[in-house]
Amino acid sequence: MTATHESAAGSPIAAEPQPAPGATPPRTPLVAKAAAELFGTAALVAVVVGSGIQATELTHDVGLQLLADSLATVFGLGVLITLLGPVSGAHFNPAVTLAEWWTARRGGAGVTLREAAVYVPAQIIGAIAGAVLADAMFGEPLVKWSTHDRSAGHLLLGEVVATAGLILLIFGLARTDRLRFAPAAVASYIGAAYWFTSSTSFANPAVTIGRAFTDTFAGIAPGSVAGFIGVQLVGAVVGLALVALIFMPGRDAAEHSARPTVGRGVAGVLGDGEPHR
Repeated sequence: MTATHESAAGSPIAAEPQPAPGATPPRTPLVAKAAAELFGTAALVAVVVGSGIQATELTHDVGLQLLADSLATVFGLGVLITLLGPVSGAHFNPAVTLAEWWTARRGGAGVTLREAAVYVPAQIIGAIAGAVLADAMFGEPLVKWSTHDRSAGHLLLGEVVATAGLILLIFGLARTDRLRFAPAAVASYIGAAYWFTSSTSFANPAVTIGRAFTDTFAGIAPGSVAGFIGVQLVGAVVGLALVALIFMPGRDAAEHSARPTVGRGVAGVLGDGEPHR
């Protein structure tokens, strides 16, 4: 809708087009979304790895090291989701991106296949860059493969639980229209999962890959990466199944959702307010 205003001389002067009240804002360019995902994932891994290095330099108590790492991750993740959620949805996680794409292809709102194909490489590149940056800040070798083996079965089970819970939380918030709580809720969940899962809750294939590049407190041996990613994807499937079961729409909700509405995607951890088709 374009508004016009009369000048003093009486000639119409076209004003800038203004969106109608309540209209969905213009879509963010894909390059900006990719940059947000790359930067956000890099920053997240830098927080995880950097705080781990700092903690091991300050204390030899493994419990305190884990506490410091988890607290830094909680605060850092909450800030990153708040900052970048309106741009890309603040996925920072291929499991979240793929889960959202899957729900979109089945008739829901979410990222397109083209967006997912851009998001996932950006997240992986960002994760590697974040690990290298953290090592550089603390004078560690820029790239040194981790020797921290994490291939035990109970650790893999922990990753299934961690990832399933994360997917359940994110998509459950979306189903109940409470994504505004995502920064605090997701960061709190990850902080708790550091402690209640045996794997300390990676719950993220990109972060898993990035953490293989650093032989520090937060590292994971390259030989353990494939197993972790495999069970994370299994966890994502379990999480989506739980969402479908627990947040099953009632009759009235199903009838309402069949009416034409403005699309609203999960957009990962925080919706960007844009329709995804």
